[in-house]
Amino acid sequence: MIVSFSVENWMSFRNRVSFSMIASRERQHGGRVPKIGKYQTRVLPVAAIYGGNASGKTNFFKALSFAKGLVVKGTQPDSLIPIEHFRLDIEKGDQPSRFAFELLVEETIYEFSFAVTRKAVLEEKLVQITSTSEKVLYDRHDGGPNFDESLKNNQFLQFAFQGTRDNQLFLTNSVSQKVDIFKPVYNWFKDTLELVAPDSRFEPFEQFLDEEHPLFATMNEMLPQLDTGITHLGGEGIPFENIPLPEPLKIKLQEDVKEGMTVRLMTEPINERFVVTRKDGELIAKKLVTYHSKSDGTEAKFEMRQESDGSQRIIDLLPAFLEISALNSKKVYVIDEIDRSLHTLLTRRLLEAYLANCSTESRAQLLLTTHDVLLMDQQLLRRDEMWVAERSASGISSLLPFSEYKDVRYDKDIRKSYLQGRLGGVPRILIGGTLTNPCLGQENMENN
Repeated sequence: MIVSFSVENWMSFRNRVSFSMIASRERQHGGRVPKIGKYQTRVLPVAAIYGGNASGKTNFFKALSFAKGLVVKGTQPDSLIPIEHFRLDIEKGDQPSRFAFELLVEETIYEFSFAVTRKAVLEEKLVQITSTSEKVLYDRHDGGPNFDESLKNNQFLQFAFQGTRDNQLFLTNSVSQKVDIFKPVYNWFKDTLELVAPDSRFEPFEQFLDEEHPLFATMNEMLPQLDTGITHLGGEGIPFENIPLPEPLKIKLQEDVKEGMTVRLMTEPINERFVVTRKDGELIAKKLVTYHSKSDGTEAKFEMRQESDGSQRIIDLLPAFLEISALNSKKVYVIDEIDRSLHTLLTRRLLEAYLANCSTESRAQLLLTTHDVLLMDQQLLRRDEMWVAERSASGISSLLPFSEYKDVRYDKDIRKSYLQGRLGGVPRILIGGTLTNPCLGQENMENN
């Protein structure tokens, strides 16, 4: 779980901005808030970030995406680190971008932080936090490592650090060098943190094709209940040669897909989705299709591209919601613009279904950004689960939870206060009620 996250000098976040998932003293919906008994704290299962256009919501999402990419994928030798510093202040261009996480990984909290420029990692620290103390596993600065006393005599760690490039995180290189001691944190970024952008498709769609998958039946049971017109999904077998892919890519798949291996393919712009498996030496392909009921009781098959954008969005998001709702799930999903192409009642229903499965023992999390103010409801979300992103006249973004506002009571209709601009995070619209072409206006003045 994300306990907290802070970012500085990244895109519109000029100053250090901190985002905390630690629950306040608020009692509302307390039964669904996970308790971390070892640390005597509670960590929220959900957070919604509201705000006007260009307020910083997507930049927050991109900060998490950048951090995951730098940890998991790393960098190529001699390549630049793709940071996006705050560009409206000349001084910030020469200063590093900073990222800091507090993460709950297998009931242990770690603090992982780093500072980077386009050319190098200037600072990096990994701290293991116990209920009574903190252990700095390593602290990288001024080009050298400082290991905890228990690790100082580990010669292989010293060797791994010497092989870490200036433009590379030590966490990333140590795992590639088979150092297991830091792997739980690396694996959190790799396997636990999932990011879904507004224009991206959630990848594990093969769950809809695998009848043995534990979520297969549940997903196909829920689809008809979400008013998409779809009765169920399925896989249509097609010859591998008929997949609309460039010939060089087909040749590469023929070479790379080994016996028993399965790969996902998505073709743009027609948005068809395929699963390719090698069985008995042959490549077998299945295409994801939908089925609708006909008036005579039979079914009609539809191509994915024939479905509405909203139905496709549901197909993308449903596996994610079911995964974080599953018993013992530890996934953390961050969904940017969750309401894109979805009716507000449908978005709310997905949130309600997830929250109904949360308890004091849960370890899954959902972070989302949205423009949908109908979700700004204290019957659905606590005040400390709702945040507002605000951009100043200087182009600087900030984040603040509604629980920080003294006049936001637990029984208050905060939606009204938000839309009135009393809580920030709404667009500052300067144009009047009538759109006027300046050229036509000048012409009319001259004619008069």
